[in-house]
Amino acid sequence: MSAQFPIKDVTKLIPQKAPFVMVDSLISFSETEVVSAFTIPTNNIFVENNKFTEPGLVENMAQTIALHTGYNYFVKGEDAPTGYIGSIKKTNITQLPKVNETITTKVNVLHEIMGVTMVEISVFNAENEEIASGEMKTVLAS
Repeated sequence: MSAQFPIKDVTKLIPQKAPFVMVDSLISFSETEVVSAFTIPTNNIFVENNKFTEPGLVENMAQTIALHTGYNYFVKGEDAPTGYIGSIKKTNITQLPKVNETITTKVNVLHEIMGVTMVEISVFNAENEEIASGEMKTVLAS
C-alpha cells in the first residue's frame, strides 16, 4: 500500500490531532529521508505577532520525524504510533516564518534502532533559505 506524493492529508500518518498539527503535507519519503510542508494558519496555537514561534518550529521538526515513522506504518497497514522527543541538540533558528507562509522541513535519518530515531533536520522558508536546523532523537512509546 503506497501513495502518490505529495500527500495532502497527513492526519492518518501522525498521532497528533488538531489544534496540535504542525505539518500538512508529506512531500517525499525514503528509508533515510522525509520532507514535509506546512502552511502556517493565522489561528495556529504557536503564532504570536503574525509569526510562527520557536516552539512551533521545534514541534514541526518533531512531527516531520513522526511523518517518517507514520508513513512506514501506513505502508504496512498499521496505525501511526505515538512517540516522544528524547533529546534536542544543536538547534539553530535564524528566522521566524510569517502567517500564511509555507515552510518545508527535511529530515535526514542518521540511525533508527529499536524505536529510537536520531535525525538531522533543516527547515526552509518559501524562498528555500534555511531558517532552522538541529538534531533530534525521538522514542516510540511502548
